[in-house]
Amino acid sequence: MAAEAMGLRERKKIQTELRIYRTAVELFLEKSFDAVSVQEIADAAEVSKMTVFNYFGTKEDLVFRPIEDHFSDAARAVRDRAPGESAVAAVRRQFLEMIDTRDPSIGLHVEPFGRRIRRLVMETPVLMERAYLTSEKGARELADLLKDETGDPVLALIAAATLTAARNALVEDHHRRLEAGESLEEVVTDAADRARHAFALVEGGLGDYARRPA
Repeated sequence: MAAEAMGLRERKKIQTELRIYRTAVELFLEKSFDAVSVQEIADAAEVSKMTVFNYFGTKEDLVFRPIEDHFSDAARAVRDRAPGESAVAAVRRQFLEMIDTRDPSIGLHVEPFGRRIRRLVMETPVLMERAYLTSEKGARELADLLKDETGDPVLALIAAATLTAARNALVEDHHRRLEAGESLEEVVTDAADRARHAFALVEGGLGDYARRPA
């Protein structure tokens, strides 16, 4: 009985958090991030202002909390990689798996809600700054992990920056194509090939890529 009560409380907490999140995002999209107060969000979600802050520490968290953890995906892939697997291979494998599952965190949104959140971030300077800083934090986490393994901080930074940039470029391409009107299935059709090519360039150190003709 106690376990059932605990499960019910947890479900209600999740439902409340989701209601606050969705309400906040819809208001931000309707009026702009800066024009909406936390009190207005609380009223629309039928909770107290304190409840909003209990679930989301800041107003920016109302946008980023559900997605922020994904900025560490590359570091997670490298940290959990199998013996004998390189850092590039680990990030590539994880990214291909995310394409296969149509993961929204890499821009493969089944519904337009996720794309609308991205548009909100792109149109709001304070959210763009948060996105940039969080992305940099994820790249630094990856660099620190590689530095600890290899002992070379400079090469670790270069490798982390390159892997992060390749990954971000692929995600941006997914967003761009969907915004241009392609269907999710059209994007997914060749997304894996594009990813393999991108990571092959990273793996080969770019080599003769974009060599200017003599």
